[in-house]
Amino acid sequence: MNNTNNLSRLKREDFQQTVDGKQTDLYILSNKNNVEIAVTNYGAAVLSIIVPDKYGHMSNVIQGHDSIEHLINSPVDVLSTTIGRYGNRIAKGKYTLDGKEYTLAINNGPNSLHGGPKGFHKRVWDVIGKTESSIDFHYIAANMEEGFPGELDVHMTYTLTDNNEFRIEYKATTDKKTIVNLTNHAFFSLSGIGAPTPSVCNNILTVNADFYLPTDSVSIPTGEIVKVENTPMDFRTPHTVGERINENYQQLIFGHGYDHCYVLNKQEPEELSFAAKCIEPESGRTLEVYTTEPGLQVYTANWNNGMKGSHGTTYPDRSAICFEAQHFPDSPNRAYFPSAVLKPGEVYKQTTIYKFGVEK
Repeated sequence: MNNTNNLSRLKREDFQQTVDGKQTDLYILSNKNNVEIAVTNYGAAVLSIIVPDKYGHMSNVIQGHDSIEHLINSPVDVLSTTIGRYGNRIAKGKYTLDGKEYTLAINNGPNSLHGGPKGFHKRVWDVIGKTESSIDFHYIAANMEEGFPGELDVHMTYTLTDNNEFRIEYKATTDKKTIVNLTNHAFFSLSGIGAPTPSVCNNILTVNADFYLPTDSVSIPTGEIVKVENTPMDFRTPHTVGERINENYQQLIFGHGYDHCYVLNKQEPEELSFAAKCIEPESGRTLEVYTTEPGLQVYTANWNNGMKGSHGTTYPDRSAICFEAQHFPDSPNRAYFPSAVLKPGEVYKQTTIYKFGVEK
């Protein structure tokens, strides 16, 4: 498989390394429309997504890195990676399951974030299948890895469809009762990445949610489930990201912008349904999000700090938007949130779709 002739201009040799005794590599997915996704099995990270604008110009719309070294040493270590065993935050790194308290690493203020410092984003996944348009990943998380009970056996497939959909399907089983909350932390820049990558404040956003979860000053949900109505959190109708982001509103001040879990409107739990749409008006590029998950964390890359990206590009604050489909943050400590518990004999399943298009 020769991966030097790809639109992303990534070099396979820059991704071939032995990490934790496993081989890392570069993989290219393509479809009949000349759309291309580049990924690596380190953190199952997405490195680039090349899609057309309204004029047919192809650009990379994902923030990623151009070598395994840069990925491993990234100042944003979850940049466009897979997240597990528990996406988002768990308060004070503690939760109780069947009367036993478990303690996790503290890696985000006083809290545990994204499965810990060596979560799934820092693991080398096995590639167990590959076609021109899809790749099958497998990872077994050991019992008590990063403080989570149970050996968790995870299968995940990335597919690029001919409808320009990036489809992610997850399945997981455990041999002990545990908690699971998998997500993808893709940083989308629909204008195309650059030096510097433009702000997402002109992006026109719709989120299919009547409610969201307000947080405290360290981004832990307060426990309330609050209407978005009459607040700057309301994207039930389209608004630009920047229209209200700097308002004197406590939730936006806490997060330095949007970094909140929206409670998606669902007819049925676990149905695959519309979650959000984002339009970048200059390029005409659009992104639609569909998921089986109950929540969608919308994050406007408020802490990028102008980090270096692929091919000399830079990623300033608010130059990307993330749509992390997931169960709610801190669910293990909130009995009335949708449960993130997985028991032996059960199968964790999730499907999330990112569909790219253009509006002229």
